Amino acid sequence: MFSDGYSNAAMGPTKSVLARLYPTQYKHGLGGQNASLIGAMGFAGMVLGQLAFGVLSDKWSRKYSMFVCTGIIFVFSILCACAAGPGQTLFNCLIAFRFLLGIGIGGEYPSGSVTAAESTEAAGVKKGQQQRLFIWATNTMLDLAFAIAWVRSPLTRIFGDAHLRAVWRGVLLLGAIPPLVLLIARVFMHEPQSYLRNNMRHTRIPYALILRRYWARLLAVSVIWFIYDWITYPFGMYSDTIVARAAPNASFAQTLGWGCLVNAFYVPGTIAGSFLADWIGPKYCLITGLVLQAVFGFALSGAYDRFFPTASGAALTLTLVLAFGEVGPGNNLGLLASKAIGPTAARGQLYGIAAAIGKVGAFIGSYTFPQIQADMDARSAYLGHTGLFYIGAALAGFSAIIALCLPNIKPDAMADEDVLFREYLAAHGFDVSRMGEPGQGEKRGELEGEAEGERAQ
Repeated sequence: MFSDGYSNAAMGPTKSVLARLYPTQYKHGLGGQNASLIGAMGFAGMVLGQLAFGVLSDKWSRKYSMFVCTGIIFVFSILCACAAGPGQTLFNCLIAFRFLLGIGIGGEYPSGSVTAAESTEAAGVKKGQQQRLFIWATNTMLDLAFAIAWVRSPLTRIFGDAHLRAVWRGVLLLGAIPPLVLLIARVFMHEPQSYLRNNMRHTRIPYALILRRYWARLLAVSVIWFIYDWITYPFGMYSDTIVARAAPNASFAQTLGWGCLVNAFYVPGTIAGSFLADWIGPKYCLITGLVLQAVFGFALSGAYDRFFPTASGAALTLTLVLAFGEVGPGNNLGLLASKAIGPTAARGQLYGIAAAIGKVGAFIGSYTFPQIQADMDARSAYLGHTGLFYIGAALAGFSAIIALCLPNIKPDAMADEDVLFREYLAAHGFDVSRMGEPGQGEKRGELEGEAEGERAQ
């Protein structure tokens, strides 16, 4: 997940350098769409990857799906860094390579995150730590990568303004190192035991029955994820632009530094929220983060005269809004999508659908963000600085209301749900004898007996 997060976030700082090196082509190429397409096409690839590898991770293999995704990220991280050509050709290469890179990044969500979730219920994992371990392995790694992707700032100081081409290529090329390590490590991985016991590789997946049982949870998580990504990805990607508007006389290196600081505040938000998810449960942790994000978004926007006219004020506003976003939806959407919206047999696909809908929000947000900002600027300086924060706060409050529809899952929720799902299928006349891999039936029976005893107790 660190590898995915870095590859995804690296384009934010890269775009600022490209805008400085190639201002005319960046702003006016492809009818003025270069700036939007470079970011948006990555999200389009992620949507395709999430849907395709959601199916593959359920019907083929968790392990080999992750292996293929890692290979894609490795190859296209290098190709993005090596993109070249006169005029628009350079941008065409970046747009195409970012789309293909996005397929690999997106495929990791329904394969890697689902595998991490299933591993939290393995033997030896304490029940009171299951949620935070999943969060640390997924969203915390993503957020750490978002912060480290701003390595552009020290690279700018190393190479200087005269060698910015080395800066943006270096930022993208560094993204190939983590997947190279993973390609070796994943050779020795094993499939999760819950997947071996409960998959439907050797029988058809009863989608009608699955949707009848889980549609409401899937819809709620998907809508919240759409709104969250619409807010968070553009704010993170354009954080240095927002700060630069508040401090127009700051140097390029100073602007990059502020952008790095803003993105670094994802990390304390996700770490604090990970403990809260175990203490009060993912549902109420999600609602808490959304409410705090809405409250601080409105309050800080209302205090415009005090906060926004300075770089530090604009950065403070962004850091609080983004940090509370990680306490709530950033940590818990993937957690709930993995553990609450479906059984092991279709977990990758349901997770992929929810995550893909979220990335559609990111796609729309990254594509429309500059247009919305331009419209706000045309109306007044006040709206130009605060309008997007008002919109984000309102959507966060709306998401908190939707989250009330979700269950507050407990430890071992996936194992319990797999038992209930089998009972549900059997009650509707579905033959469950072909579920799982050969030789797993005895282990499955023992675990189902234990789960039944715990529920009765």
